[in-house]
Amino acid sequence: MTTTFESQRTALADVVAIPVTPFAEDGRVDQDAHRALLRRLLDGRVTTLTPNGNTGEFYTLTPEERRLVTELTVDEVGDRATILVGVGHDVPSAVASARHARELGAQMVMVHQPVHPYVSQSGWVDYHRAIAEAVPELGVVPYIRNAQLTGARLAELGAACPNVIGVKYAVPDAARFAAFARDAGGDRFVWVAGLAEPYAPSYFSAGATGFTSGLVNVAPSVSLNMIEALRSGDYPGAMKVWEQIRRFEELRAANGSANNVTVVKEALASLGLCRRDVRPPSRELPEDERAEVAGIAAGWSV
Repeated sequence: MTTTFESQRTALADVVAIPVTPFAEDGRVDQDAHRALLRRLLDGRVTTLTPNGNTGEFYTLTPEERRLVTELTVDEVGDRATILVGVGHDVPSAVASARHARELGAQMVMVHQPVHPYVSQSGWVDYHRAIAEAVPELGVVPYIRNAQLTGARLAELGAACPNVIGVKYAVPDAARFAAFARDAGGDRFVWVAGLAEPYAPSYFSAGATGFTSGLVNVAPSVSLNMIEALRSGDYPGAMKVWEQIRRFEELRAANGSANNVTVVKEALASLGLCRRDVRPPSRELPEDERAEVAGIAAGWSV
């Protein structure tokens, strides 16, 4: 029987939460806080989770920690949500992580962009094909940040690998996204706006039916209000949410997104939900910016 991945495709057309990875005072993953934050997302009606995403500080975690984060998530979530595990680095490491996710019962993997100074377009296809073919039972979602990649290359990957079912597209150019999606095959893939709420309205109009979110860790209802407005065609309503989250996301995006994770953890710390600790090359917010973040978080219905 051919796998259709319909439930996984449905899960991608939604708010795709990227949970933070909280750290304890000794620097290790705070397992209790991690579980509590996951429960908070689930209780907030979030149904798609990406452990080991960028908001989870994927690149600062050791291989053992990435395995632990996956295990904690699968165990805590159970059947309450669909799990899309972030994998990456070299091909053997990504394949091992994908197989580990499969063994635990995760339904999909998201493949982080290849970390290499020299990425050819055909090599990009080869990289993702090697991972997808290693786990044919799982839905596979490439994470695209490379503005030079063409839609034709994704079409090539999709033709070779039926389990490549969705795309997290994170190039900050709505017109480029629209062209890329159509060149790649349109409805062949589920399109997820990979730059979160600020880009969700413009990308939704060009074919994205889901968006990723780090903000959802802080205020699940705000992110859900955005997706519900977009689904109903209420663009004025979506833009009201956009205005509500604008300053928070500007702080995250400043200085080349230097504080992307830092701002989210600062907001969570202000609510007493986890420590503000982040790992280098990220850094905690200076004292004079913490109050602004806390004020924004306090103003949301969380």
